[in-house]
Amino acid sequence: MSFNALVVRQDPEGAVSSSVEQIEPSQLPEGEVTVAVEYSTLNYKDGLCLTGGGGLVRDYPHVPGIDLAGTVEESTDDRYAKGDRVVLTGWRVGEVRWGGYAQLARVKADWLVPLPEDISTRNAMAIGTAGFAAMLSVMALEDHGLEPEQGEVLVTGATGGVGSIATAILSNRGYGVAALTGRPELEPYLRDLGASSVVARQDMETAGRPLESERWAGCVDAVGGAVLARALTQMKYGSSVAAVGLAGGPRLETTVIPFILRGVNLLGIDSVMQPYANRVAAWARFGADLPLDKLNAMVESVSLAEVAHLGPAILKGEVRGRVVVDLNA
Repeated sequence: MSFNALVVRQDPEGAVSSSVEQIEPSQLPEGEVTVAVEYSTLNYKDGLCLTGGGGLVRDYPHVPGIDLAGTVEESTDDRYAKGDRVVLTGWRVGEVRWGGYAQLARVKADWLVPLPEDISTRNAMAIGTAGFAAMLSVMALEDHGLEPEQGEVLVTGATGGVGSIATAILSNRGYGVAALTGRPELEPYLRDLGASSVVARQDMETAGRPLESERWAGCVDAVGGAVLARALTQMKYGSSVAAVGLAGGPRLETTVIPFILRGVNLLGIDSVMQPYANRVAAWARFGADLPLDKLNAMVESVSLAEVAHLGPAILKGEVRGRVVVDLNA
């Protein structure tokens, strides 16, 4: 039986367009598990795939969607049975393989994680890759000694998906959160998520001295570029920065001084190829560490037909919080 999918096509001149089409199960890629997708979401990479940016999509036609949550329809792998609730993030699904913007997806069993009982499939996609990356960042900072009494934690790009969820998690765990944003009109939104203070992005985009006054006990950085370079100069002794994004650019122009005089740690956070055990550990923490009222406050729900129009918006930083794509709307 055919089903709905958002299909991206490229014409001979290289122009990319997308539309909802009916496709057949026989067109799906190979894999051990077929999932009836209930929800997906919108991430920065999805914006690139929807618009043909970044060279992520190599073959057309293509079905984007780097995240998906739903129930198992068929499985040839003993780990999963029909009706099991599962979530998938990463593994380059939605980039080099067809992804979650379809009512059916066929994937490798190794890429799936059983969904914890206290997380619905909708909430799983409100979390998605962005929330998963935020949780990995918090876990890495705490593994390197971060504790609430040490002071404020800086969260850059705080109105985006990673930043919003990181702010909510950290606040719920008792941390003071300094939320950095270039959108001052969204300060009430950040305060509602639990931010104790709001920092203007332009105050952190200009270069300062190689070492400035100690301000931050930790940092979740989703921006990179000049903002990350400036934040490094303001970290407290022995503190850590979790680098999880590059919305402000991939280049990092800095000195080694914060690392050798203050013992600052720069921790790289990858959400794509994380081992299974780390994925299970991260998903297990959401029920306790991310309040549902704060999660729901950052969510906009859209249909499959609507998501294509949001691709350019997320690339411009115009999407607040999280977008959940309802595959059955």
